[in-house]
Amino acid sequence: MKQIIALIITLLLVSCDKDKPVNNNQYLQNVSFSKEINTNLPQYNSLKFPGNSMVITDAGAGIQGIIIVAAGTSDYRAWEASCPNQYPVACSRLTIEGGYAKCSCENSKYSIYIGSGENGEQYPLKQYRTEILGDVIRVYN
Repeated sequence: MKQIIALIITLLLVSCDKDKPVNNNQYLQNVSFSKEINTNLPQYNSLKFPGNSMVITDAGAGIQGIIIVAAGTSDYRAWEASCPNQYPVACSRLTIEGGYAKCSCENSKYSIYIGSGENGEQYPLKQYRTEILGDVIRVYN
């Protein structure tokens, strides 16, 4: 019996993936993409410094773009640039105001550091994975 319990616990621990964000959101579809951001380029250079953030709306970067935040030295967070609590429309592209991403459709704000809504919204920001490759930040889903 102890062996069976040990096997079940082992299987549960192995199946957990701490690097995989939970992105179950009825409004935003899961899109596959990979965007490389070279921080040596002038338009992305500010991301080398903690506290800076930007919205990148290049084709193929998320649904309506991505928000990338330099949360610390070699610590980057990436989020979908669409309001997470409604289907993507013209007014649902998020803008950055200080440490928040603002949705003009519903006048809600989300922390660009942890993704949660300011007023207990149903869904947090949709998070994407990041990988540091020297001076390049790879954002992908």
